[in-house]
Amino acid sequence: MLLTRGNKITWLGHSTFRITMPSGKVLLLDPWLMGNPACPDALKSPERVDAMLISHGHGDHMGDAVALGKKFKPQIACNYEIYLWLASKGVENISPMNKGGTQNLGEVEVTMVDAKHSSGIEDDGKVIYAGEPAGFIARLPGGLTMYHAGDTAVFGDMKLIGEMYAPELACLPIGDLFTMGPREAAKAIRLLNVRHVIPMHFGTFPVLTGTPLALRNITQDILGLEIHALKPGETLG
Repeated sequence: MLLTRGNKITWLGHSTFRITMPSGKVLLLDPWLMGNPACPDALKSPERVDAMLISHGHGDHMGDAVALGKKFKPQIACNYEIYLWLASKGVENISPMNKGGTQNLGEVEVTMVDAKHSSGIEDDGKVIYAGEPAGFIARLPGGLTMYHAGDTAVFGDMKLIGEMYAPELACLPIGDLFTMGPREAAKAIRLLNVRHVIPMHFGTFPVLTGTPLALRNITQDILGLEIHALKPGETLG
C-alpha cells in the first residue's frame, strides 16, 4: 500500500494530475483540462491552483497553462523557452529551470529530469521551439517522492533517476505510438526500481492503445509492484 502522507493524487486523464496537499494547496501537473476528452466535466474548471509543472510544449500537456496562470497566478515551473512564451502571453509568477535543477514551489521541492520526446508550441499557425521535454521529481509534504515522467521513451538513465531520487510513485506513459507502450514502461519500472505506478497517456484517443492490463501482464514477476490503474477523476490517497 502506498502511504501518500495526506496528499491526494487525482488523475484528470491523459497526463494531467491534481495533487491536493494536506494544507489544501493544489499542484497541477501538465495542465490540459478544457480540451481533454478524458477529463470529467466536473473537474475541468478547478477552484484553486497554487503551483503548476509543465513537462513540454505540446498542447495536450499545457493547453490551459495561460488561462489558469492568469486566473490563479500559481507559481509555474517549466523550462526557459516555455517561460519566455508564457511571459509573452502575460502570464506571471513563472520560475524557469532546466534539467538537473531543483527549486521549491511553495511546499513542494521540484527537480527537473530528462525525457526523450519532442516539444513545440503551436501558436497562430506556427510551431515555436519550446526547449527540450522533461520529467519531474516532486517531493511532496510528508516526504512522498513522486516521478512524473512526462512524455518519454524508455532510456537508460532512468536507472540513475531511480538511484538518485528513489521515487516511491511513478506516473508513466503507456499509450504507445507517441510515448512508451507497456513493453517499454515495464523496462522503465525495472530501471527505476519503483513499486507504485500510475499509468497515464493512454486511452485518450484511439491511437493510444496501451493498457494497464498489458502492463500488469508483463510485470507480474516484479515483487511488490502495484499498478494503480486509476480512471479519470479517481484519487489515490
